[in-house]
Amino acid sequence: MQTECALTKNCKSYGAWYHRKWVLSKGHSSIDRELQLLRFFLKKDTRNFLAWDYRRYVVALKNISDEEELQFTTDMINDNFSNYSAWHNRSVLVSHLLEKRVQGFFPKEKVLMDELNLVHQAIFTDPDDQSGWFYHLWLLDQTVKVEAPLLVSTWPPPGSNLSVSVDGCLDSCASSPMTSFQLNTGSIPLILYFSEAVEGVNESTVSVESVYEANEDLIWMPLSIINSGSARAWVTHLNFPKGKLHSLQANPVKVSIGYSQGIASLSGFHHSHATHFEFTVCVQSPSSKCADVPSLGKISWGLENFHICETHIQESTQIKLSDHSTAYKWSEEAIANEIALFRELLSETNCKIGRLTLARLLKAHDALTSCNKTPDTNKFIHTEEVLELYNDLMKLDPRHSQFYMDEYSLVSLQQVTSSLELLRSHCYLYKDSSFSNNKSYICLKLCNLSLSRMGSIEELLWVQMLDLSHNQLSSIEGLEAMQLLVCLNLSHNKIRNFSGLEPLKLLKSLEVLDISYNEIGAHMVDTRRYLCASPFSHRTGGNGGKFSEFARDDVNLTKYWEAYSLFKDSKLRQIDIAGNVVAENEFKSFLVKLLPSLKWLDGEEVKQQQK
Repeated sequence: MQTECALTKNCKSYGAWYHRKWVLSKGHSSIDRELQLLRFFLKKDTRNFLAWDYRRYVVALKNISDEEELQFTTDMINDNFSNYSAWHNRSVLVSHLLEKRVQGFFPKEKVLMDELNLVHQAIFTDPDDQSGWFYHLWLLDQTVKVEAPLLVSTWPPPGSNLSVSVDGCLDSCASSPMTSFQLNTGSIPLILYFSEAVEGVNESTVSVESVYEANEDLIWMPLSIINSGSARAWVTHLNFPKGKLHSLQANPVKVSIGYSQGIASLSGFHHSHATHFEFTVCVQSPSSKCADVPSLGKISWGLENFHICETHIQESTQIKLSDHSTAYKWSEEAIANEIALFRELLSETNCKIGRLTLARLLKAHDALTSCNKTPDTNKFIHTEEVLELYNDLMKLDPRHSQFYMDEYSLVSLQQVTSSLELLRSHCYLYKDSSFSNNKSYICLKLCNLSLSRMGSIEELLWVQMLDLSHNQLSSIEGLEAMQLLVCLNLSHNKIRNFSGLEPLKLLKSLEVLDISYNEIGAHMVDTRRYLCASPFSHRTGGNGGKFSEFARDDVNLTKYWEAYSLFKDSKLRQIDIAGNVVAENEFKSFLVKLLPSLKWLDGEEVKQQQK
């Protein structure tokens, strides 16, 4: 009775509702009495989410069927469609009914069409009311999603002939940059990239047959900055000792995945699409032209060192899936119908969320139709329209401009990687005076694209030199999957702190890093510590005891614990930090001591006496 009085005064009192739940669990009230009380409070405020949450608890105790409860939400929506809580409850109930394949709720296509017709009534009655739009977004996800995780990309690419150099000499223009690799460490990374984060990738669920490495000896590692045991990208390393590799001999590698269960998404769906692919490893003969050439010198990112090169990108890192055209046919038709409806709506009203929904529908339609396109084909026919929609939204809704900018960035990268021809146009040959005629790199230049977020990583697994300068990046999340990266330019971005660079910890091949002219050290409060998925802890990990080794009279170590955690295991030979507030002499001294392999700092050679 006391909680009822409390709720009468404040029907959104968390404490009162939770206490009433406890009272009911002890048997001090009847379920029918609670349902009667709920009808009273939901009549007073139909959107009271606490009352809706309590109703779900009571309904479960009374064993009211999902069908009956779904009818209740229908009645509530018909009474007032501006009811976020009712729409949310409806999504929960429909999910249960579809999962159980209850009579009348199968096939899935019919149920979703009925639900789309229902939500259309709400949206077209009052386009400015957002409650129905959120339910429509959920229906869109149900229409296009593939429940089981899929292997979408690998490196080395399926069917490729991997050209390996043991002396660093590769004719980068003559060979494809996707299949050229310098065997500096005696091992070759094997990367699997899935459609969503998965767990369970190991020697039991992935079979690798190679001449020099037993499958049971391989250790698979999730490429994730949150150390959760799950990731979209997984890597293992195949050992190819230099002394045992014979020149020009093709060393076959066969990979099989999905023939035994164990790989599963975080939602519990198993990878069930059996996939088999092969590639060969071929070692180039040592070149006499490179015999006396020193290792890679100082990298200069000036335009004069980059030259147009007709690269031979012929492979795709994508996995060819079996034909899903029949399965996707209904989804394509449903999305196409939605696109037509919302084009008509936007011709009559200037609705921000309508523009956002149309952009999402166009992206979904392109994603569905791209499954039947070849790597040489531009797979995304609505890209320009989607970019225009996000551009308009940035102007119409400046409060959420960062969100629209991130979406704009993802579509831009999708456009660049949508065909091999477009990808070639961003590839340049890097060569300067310190290189011999045979030593060069193919650099993928994605600078000056206004990128605020990285995406399409599955198409970039082959990249060894990447220029992302002059963009709007505050984080490089996603780059951890690019295990071949040797040189990375992040200058002139908006990186605010070292936590935005956390994926660098997983890039073990990285030797050259330019983070100059960002905002590192300019912000007293590290806001990313509260926003990003894996903020650095104040612990320095297993090597924390070594932190004191860097103690110097002129270095305040407590200021640089994030930098220590980021760079303590790094093999960087060159780093540029000029133009950041943190780039003071004290910090430079810290880096010189921390990085034993460092040879170049802000363009100046590091003297041995500095170390």
